[in-house]
Amino acid sequence: MNNLIQPEKFKDKNIIITGGLGFIGSNLAHRLASYGAKVLLVDSLIPEYGGNLFNVKEIENEIEVNIADVRDVHSMQHLIQEKDYLFNLAGQTAHADSMRDPFTDLEINCRAQLSILETCRNYNPSIKIVFASTRQMYGVPDYLPVDERHLLHPTDVNGINKMAGEWYHILYNNVYGIKSCSLRLTNTYGPRMRVKDARQTFLGIWIKQLLNNEEIKVFGDGQQLRDFNYVEDVVDAFLMSAVNEEAYGQVFNLGDSSPVNLKDLAEFIIKINRSGSYSIVPFPPERKQIDIGDYYGDYKKIQSTLGWQPKTSLEDGISQSLKYYRKHSKHYW
Repeated sequence: MNNLIQPEKFKDKNIIITGGLGFIGSNLAHRLASYGAKVLLVDSLIPEYGGNLFNVKEIENEIEVNIADVRDVHSMQHLIQEKDYLFNLAGQTAHADSMRDPFTDLEINCRAQLSILETCRNYNPSIKIVFASTRQMYGVPDYLPVDERHLLHPTDVNGINKMAGEWYHILYNNVYGIKSCSLRLTNTYGPRMRVKDARQTFLGIWIKQLLNNEEIKVFGDGQQLRDFNYVEDVVDAFLMSAVNEEAYGQVFNLGDSSPVNLKDLAEFIIKINRSGSYSIVPFPPERKQIDIGDYYGDYKKIQSTLGWQPKTSLEDGISQSLKYYRKHSKHYW
């Protein structure tokens, strides 16, 4: 555990996590419950979005769960009151879905975010917010590694709406004093991620294919570079951002300084699993149009401001993930 996190700062605090039954939200809930926080998870459990009650099975008696949609203003007005921290992770994450159904993406990633912030302004202006943003808003990189000064030119509807959602948070911090910051996440992976399809991350479906003895499909030429963060390291970043005054009003990239191309990654996870196969296949047309090519992020800003850096090696993270899904596959397939 990162010694910069200060678990005592969360003890007995009232915390709300939107998207709390999803991948990162549920891992955050496990950590906060272990710190003695009073945790409320809000999740719509819409089938496509990754919420899974099994994600919190081990801590179900230590937390509260409210099945509600962040688009429901009246529910959020009630739920946000008297909370000390809001970890705002509710979102539509699938890039291809955002192109097929742009208005739902707009409602969840844009309008609902503005609604949440207005609710905080009117009913709980002292709350502190950490928003889950995405590297997708950078689009095809102009240079690597990508730092926070890089121009924003998203390649899909999801990236545009997430960009607006992020900037609403920064605006409300700057204008209304609602303490907010944003983490631009890269490829997060680990236990409790959605693996039944590629809506959350391609690495999830790869893990499922591997454990089902199916061939992994690597799109394109397999040379695309990506960086990866293990979920426990990402949880560290959320917790450090929440309690550090220097974070508010800021956007931070997460990332890793050892990017790997997708062909090498496929070979690597097959090696760790000690079995499996992969093939290089052409991009499906709808994915080719929005692919960003090579990407890896520069995380020096969050490292210098908050002291965060990734701690988990890709080998350890993949090993832990495979072990988890071998044991619990029936809850995720």
